[in-house]
Amino acid sequence: MQEFAPPLTFSALVTTLRAAGCVFAEDEAELLQATAADPAALATMLERRAAGLPLEHVLGWAEFCGLRISVDPGVFVPRRRTEFLVRQAAALSPAPAVVVDLCCGSGALGTALASALDGVELHAVDVDPAAVRCARRNVGGLGTVHEGDLFAPLPRSLRGRVDALLANVPYVPTGDVALLPAEARVHEPRVALDGGGDGLDVMRRVVAEAADWLAPGGSLLVETSERQAARAEETVGSRGLGARVVVSEELYATVVIGTRPR
Repeated sequence: MQEFAPPLTFSALVTTLRAAGCVFAEDEAELLQATAADPAALATMLERRAAGLPLEHVLGWAEFCGLRISVDPGVFVPRRRTEFLVRQAAALSPAPAVVVDLCCGSGALGTALASALDGVELHAVDVDPAAVRCARRNVGGLGTVHEGDLFAPLPRSLRGRVDALLANVPYVPTGDVALLPAEARVHEPRVALDGGGDGLDVMRRVVAEAADWLAPGGSLLVETSERQAARAEETVGSRGLGARVVVSEELYATVVIGTRPR
């Protein structure tokens, strides 16, 4: 007679997660139990998490701005700190608004902003085919997801019409990528992390074209680190945009905003 292992108890989940180094083991155990379809699925999910996969890849989703965003394996996981960028964009955007989400990953930023505002025309872009597939599920009928490098795949008709240009570009300096936690370094695409020598290479490419795409009064919003903020602000301002830095100490988030003059 075949013997079956008993279902995992909450205590067993927590013990295994703690042993794997999960700081919030109790919270993660609750999420695994709530998401698993059956005991076999729960055991598989626990095994994957204990092996070091990001929790969001194990669950298949991440919570972002109150939404459940699908996150496939190998796709960049939206960070809670980036909710600050979305809130800033929502405060600046008119209604209706034309929104572009560059380096969109799962499409979390554009989806969240389009869900918060009425009448958004949303376009999201990513160079990674896996991210594009994931973003298309999240964006759904809220907008269009394009595959390609930065502005290249966008319709030319958007030039001069974009009210909010969200650019959650990679900003980790190349030399620091190896220092990232394994969850990011091993399981997220390097193209979503590596920002070049000083971490600002992709941002510079975005800023170089941003003014041509922004509507009068439209804003570019870029997430960066505290130590990069001054250089990022200078770069944004050098392209004719009114630049400023906004910070959330609560979320440890730094955003550079560049606004095209009216």
